[in-house]
Amino acid sequence: MINGQLSMNFSQFEGLYDMVVPKHHLLRKINDLVDFTFVYEELKDKYCHTNGRNAVHPIRMFKYLLLKTIYTLSDVDLVERAQVDMSFKYFLEMAPEEEVIDPSLLAYFRRKRLNDDTLLDLLVEKSVEMAIEQNVIQSKSVILDATHTRARYNQTSPQEVLRKRSKTVRKSIYAIDESMKEKFPEKPTSDDLEAELEYSQRLVEVIEKEPTLVALPSLKEPLNLLKETMEDDRLELRASEDPDARVGHKSADSSFFGYKTHLAMSQERIITAATVTTGEQTDGKQLQTLVEKTQKAGMEVDEIIGDAAYSGKENIAYATKHDITLVSKLNPSVSKGFRKKEDEFEYNKDAGMFVCPAGHMAIRKARQGKKDAQRNQTDTYYFDVEKCQRCPFQEGCYKEGAKTKTYSVRIKSEVHEQQGTFQNSETFKERAKERYKIEAKNSELKHRHGYEIASSSGLRGMRIQGAMAIFTVNLKRILKLMEE
Repeated sequence: MINGQLSMNFSQFEGLYDMVVPKHHLLRKINDLVDFTFVYEELKDKYCHTNGRNAVHPIRMFKYLLLKTIYTLSDVDLVERAQVDMSFKYFLEMAPEEEVIDPSLLAYFRRKRLNDDTLLDLLVEKSVEMAIEQNVIQSKSVILDATHTRARYNQTSPQEVLRKRSKTVRKSIYAIDESMKEKFPEKPTSDDLEAELEYSQRLVEVIEKEPTLVALPSLKEPLNLLKETMEDDRLELRASEDPDARVGHKSADSSFFGYKTHLAMSQERIITAATVTTGEQTDGKQLQTLVEKTQKAGMEVDEIIGDAAYSGKENIAYATKHDITLVSKLNPSVSKGFRKKEDEFEYNKDAGMFVCPAGHMAIRKARQGKKDAQRNQTDTYYFDVEKCQRCPFQEGCYKEGAKTKTYSVRIKSEVHEQQGTFQNSETFKERAKERYKIEAKNSELKHRHGYEIASSSGLRGMRIQGAMAIFTVNLKRILKLMEE
């Protein structure tokens, strides 16, 4: 059961907040900026309003998760700090002497209450709405990019992760007191999650009976991490294998296992739209979705800036149709082709045919593909195979035994020709320089707010993590722009 309004309990110590939480403190400024009642409106249907004991208010639970993201804390460390940090209690709208929640409630709240696919869009839209209200978004230009997040389990089973983390805890203890080895339970003989969970639980119970060990800073972090992993696995057992994570590629020789977050960001560095996908999804296909989400959030768009991934024919046509300038270089395979300079054949304009390095001219040509289709057409030139079989330059050019020898050239479509012309203009070159801004935003998400590794398993868990991280960086940016 919950009440509609979150309010602080009456306390004779309430005046402490005026003394210990400065007016310029980040959490005080966020409380003043954001009306969190939208959280209650979004989650109220997931609570009973007539029966049962009083639940912790959803706004307070949401604020706990926001603190976790702002300060990059584990659930246990977050609750422990909230017990003694007055700025945390002020932000949570708690009386100074009020007791904090049990850390296990946070995992339950994430998995059961926030299990909503609309949360990401809701938080991004709310932050953009605040930015527009505060008049800090002036531009009509968005920068697009995607950032990758590695899966929490990195293609290993959840029991392997538990085993590794329990081992880290044991090693930390052996460095202090090797005699504890005799008190620890026997390791499981079966390779299944339930057995590993049971062992980890008994291990934690033995350690917690030793107050001198539990109080050690060197043991505190690995122990809390083990307990949080156990709690997460209990809630969704086999889901912790992360079946949604996929292998994606950052470059031709660099890959990752996890997820992608596709972002649109204004020139003022406010993230205006986001989608979370599995790691193998391509960036370019998200352009239209990101633009439409940005417009739905209330921002006008007349320019899109992105790398070559966004210059596909469909995206160019979409931008042209909606009078949007697309500042995105053509893929090198379109503008220059795949071949190295030394592998290229010479074109004889008089004959309208290509000539190979040995001086042999093609004997005929044929056009492949349909006009105005998604893929560009190609002209394929055919050479006399008998000459190729006797040619002294056939190595690397003609495969022995092949019945044909062809040389294909991709024909640029009209939209690619126009984009290529724009790409060579000074305006394009100047506007393309703005793309660096989103790289810095990706770095902030990863290195300051824990977005480099997924905090839980599954696509829904990743979307919740993305929603909280993006909401956090947007609030911080809005507050900074308001001060300028």
